[in-house]
Amino acid sequence: MTDKRDIPEQPHDEPPPVDTPAEKKRRFNWLVVAILAAIAAGVLLASSVWQGSWGGGDDEATSEEVAAKPDPEKWCAAQGTYDNIRRELFRRAAQVRGSDEQSYARLADFALLRVNGPVVRSVDERLDSVTCSGSAVLSLPPGVSVSGGRRSLSGDVEYSVQPAADGTGNVVRVGNADAIVVPLATLSRTSGSSSAPLVPPNLDTGAVPPVAEPSPVQDPVERPEPTLPVSANPSFNCNAARTRGEIAICGDPGLAALDRQMASQFNGALREASRDQRALLERTRGRFLSYRDRCGTNQCIAETYRSRMREIGDIMADRWRG
Repeated sequence: MTDKRDIPEQPHDEPPPVDTPAEKKRRFNWLVVAILAAIAAGVLLASSVWQGSWGGGDDEATSEEVAAKPDPEKWCAAQGTYDNIRRELFRRAAQVRGSDEQSYARLADFALLRVNGPVVRSVDERLDSVTCSGSAVLSLPPGVSVSGGRRSLSGDVEYSVQPAADGTGNVVRVGNADAIVVPLATLSRTSGSSSAPLVPPNLDTGAVPPVAEPSPVQDPVERPEPTLPVSANPSFNCNAARTRGEIAICGDPGLAALDRQMASQFNGALREASRDQRALLERTRGRFLSYRDRCGTNQCIAETYRSRMREIGDIMADRWRG
């Protein structure tokens, strides 16, 4: 018979602990805190993303504004700026003279202005205005000169460039330029009486030639091609003129004079140029000729020649930027 003392007692499972009301309340409080923390973190994350997107837009807008701001050095040395200065100098000279406003405006189209060493003096970011200065050299058109027989004038000029309010371009204001304006007011014909018109006949291309009476219809007769006026006399042979630009130059002594001036400058530059400068002169020559021959007016051709002469000067001074 087995002794009951030899049988070990089986362990009894202890009942699970029962949460007291205080413990339940504590757990509930922690759950509420966790939920509130998660909500706060979500709000902060959404806010940072929203602000970041707007901030990125501001950065983009700022970059666009910086890109849209003018380059002061380019404005000071832009060909359009020089053209405005040239016209303003002739306009002021006509005011000082008290007459010949139309003649001065016409002569301005055939003059050449270059500014040596243009520098930025100040920049007004509020007005997007740039103030520049440099040494201006004005070469007069053929057939006219100022008192003393001079055919070029020079002097220091200060000028400001600012976008026009209507968005049509830039407005150029010229400061004191009396060193050029005062002698320019004494313009006269190089030869002929003082009562002769100021604009030489070979520059007065705006005149309309008389129309001949129509002749009776006749059988076509083979005639040799008419030769272009010899008085034009550009740097090339007008009998071999083929392109629109060449034909226009051979028919306008004023353009022919610009062509001779440019050709002389180009040939002189080739003699003094380094190897790199010579290559650049030759490469840009083709572009100049192509642009010249696409011009539809004599004024366009004249502007193209003035730009080319400035370009040659920039290449030789290592200022050319393409």
